[in-house]
Amino acid sequence: MKMCVENMCLRERMTMKQFIEELKKCGGFMALNLARGVDIVRKMFLDENCTVFLSFTANLVATGLRSIFADLVKRNLVNVIVTTGGSIDHDVIKAYGGKYYVGNFEANDVKLHRENINRLGNIYVPNENYELLEKILQKMLSEIYEEKKIISIRELIYEIGKRMKPDENSFVYQAAKNNVPIFSPGFQDSALGLQVFMFNQEHELVVDATKDMKELADIVYDSERTGAIILGGGISKHYTIASNLLRGGLDYAVQITTAQPYDGSLSGARLTEAISWGKVQEEGVISTIQGDATIIFPLLIAAVYEEIL
Repeated sequence: MKMCVENMCLRERMTMKQFIEELKKCGGFMALNLARGVDIVRKMFLDENCTVFLSFTANLVATGLRSIFADLVKRNLVNVIVTTGGSIDHDVIKAYGGKYYVGNFEANDVKLHRENINRLGNIYVPNENYELLEKILQKMLSEIYEEKKIISIRELIYEIGKRMKPDENSFVYQAAKNNVPIFSPGFQDSALGLQVFMFNQEHELVVDATKDMKELADIVYDSERTGAIILGGGISKHYTIASNLLRGGLDYAVQITTAQPYDGSLSGARLTEAISWGKVQEEGVISTIQGDATIIFPLLIAAVYEEIL
């Protein structure tokens, strides 16, 4: 390990590929898992017969990762997105000019509450963003309702993306433009779900969640191979891996998480645990990387891009 560190320090310039190769030589802790993750994602992207799932949680859309998600869709490198309703909230708000501010984890939350600011870790989200979202979504829902009275969650998100003003950094817009389905189990637990509820005080728009399950099952069944990039955990992670149970599990999978496995949580479960459920194949090529996705994921994607683009 000492030699590896010295080699890295002696280089005046280093490509991402060289950086990842040095991590392999280090062989320690999460460095090796990251290097393995880069190799797996590269294989997923280059495998023309692999359906690639991208799963992430809403907090990451409140950060700059949103633009990376959009770029992956635009480059046709991911085929399916699974995320929470909050991801749609943040993406639409940002697309229409809503402001997010960098704060700190030790902020005075009573003071922030009195100033109508919500804290998401060290990101500040003003209430006015949700007033903007309400204005946008209520108009869109009225338009959608004129065309459809019964709609799946996936179709609803597509219809929203189709109506959004162009934004190259919006994964919702890019997904609609490039026909990449977005599945959002439990979407009602979000501002989007709240807006549908409010709309339905005077209308009867039926959102059919089970219709999504049939569509997702068909995608999995029709895939020769499947792979997943999983950022964070919770319902997005489970919907991704559980759907692949239908074909005997994922062939490839890379997970980035800060959660730990000791409490039996799904978010903290290493991908090896999913093998016992049949959600990852016994011979599946996998890597669990424990750490902050806002640091690790951009490094991983930059390294993969350097090799395949």
